[in-house]
Amino acid sequence: MRNVTQPVLHWQGACFSTVMENEPMKRRKFIGSIAALSAAASLDAQNTAPKSTPKANGMIYRTLGSTGEKVSAIGLGGSHIGKQDDEKESIAIIRSAIDRGMTFMDNSWDYNQGASEIRMGKALRDGYRQKVFLMTKFDGRTKKTAALQIEESLARLQTDHLDLLQFHENIRLEDPDRFFAPGGAVEALTEAKQSGKTRYIGFTGHKDPAVHLRMLQMSKERNFHFDTAQMPINVMDAHFRSFLHGVVPVLMEQKVALLGMKPMGSGIILKSNVVTPIECLHFALSQPTSVVITGCDSMRILDQAFEAARTFKPLTPAQISALLSKTEQAAAHGQFELFKTSNRFDSTAQHPEWVA
Repeated sequence: MRNVTQPVLHWQGACFSTVMENEPMKRRKFIGSIAALSAAASLDAQNTAPKSTPKANGMIYRTLGSTGEKVSAIGLGGSHIGKQDDEKESIAIIRSAIDRGMTFMDNSWDYNQGASEIRMGKALRDGYRQKVFLMTKFDGRTKKTAALQIEESLARLQTDHLDLLQFHENIRLEDPDRFFAPGGAVEALTEAKQSGKTRYIGFTGHKDPAVHLRMLQMSKERNFHFDTAQMPINVMDAHFRSFLHGVVPVLMEQKVALLGMKPMGSGIILKSNVVTPIECLHFALSQPTSVVITGCDSMRILDQAFEAARTFKPLTPAQISALLSKTEQAAAHGQFELFKTSNRFDSTAQHPEWVA
């Protein structure tokens, strides 16, 4: 077989440089080299939780990266709002969270076929909208589709503006290229910000650190600053295809706020029987997360989130090492992080028309 020369990305400080290598670089080598080169920085970041303001109503608050905004350190996950049989239960959960001090509201255009946004929009009536930092996400890869989805989200959420709008499911290596392409979603986002439909801009993804790193590389090359980036931060991630080790140091360097998600992987991590829900939340809160977004599909699970905030003290390096030691074997092959190793959580893969 002919030996094809291909470009390879090598980490140099805050960016990548391209060199030529005779063999195509495998994904494992790519991620491994990044993890090794950023190990010291990631370990420092791993043990440094952002400063938190005094607790109120059982919640703690942090600054959202370089924006200066104060938000609750635990955010209400939108995917789990909309799964209740009765929308009144969804609305009650949302309003209870806000009444008790949770201010960061997560959502997405595609969650539960729009039901999550519709229910949150109803919950945010009667003055509740003014009490929260409202975020949603869109799937469209083109300017036209993204702009349409943004308008639909605003209508469902019954608001004229979002506090944060994020590009959803940055999970394929070509997604950053499509985002920044002429006529791509970045143009819809930029216009949304210019017209006051969003205050801040970010992106999300759960599949592979390489895709996040490419997005950050491309944004740096174009002098485009993301205010936030959302990714899995949990006790399993540190061992397998790690966002914590591979991506978080770059976010800190570029002053992009870290939004942690999947602290329990929709409950799948708990099935390993090696960690408790509170341990999962305390671990995520002990990372450089501005917000840890967690799904609360019942009042009982909402109480659990507030208990984690009430009892939180940043974990010591020894406590983090002990947790990672407990999870190492279970985490080794990603079997409890199915959002990385299967398409179960890839809504845009199951509905390609959403990314048109």
